[in-house]
Amino acid sequence: MKFTRYFLYTRQRPDRAGIELAWIEAVDRRPLATQVQKDGRIRKWGYIAEVEKYLRIVLLEDGETVHNAFFDRDFQEP
Repeated sequence: MKFTRYFLYTRQRPDRAGIELAWIEAVDRRPLATQVQKDGRIRKWGYIAEVEKYLRIVLLEDGETVHNAFFDRDFQEP
């Protein structure tokens, strides 16, 4: 997996430091939902049972580079 500088920087925030890389990889492999943004970035959501929250990851257009990852309180399963 590749990461943007922005992702590496935001991982230092207390609300994101606990997001495990294994969770990001799991959401990437088996998302509950996927959406392509107008700018070409790819959003994927998955449920993380260990913390009982939905995780949203945002990949760059290449589909490989993680740009963002955070718990999405507003997500509802389709």
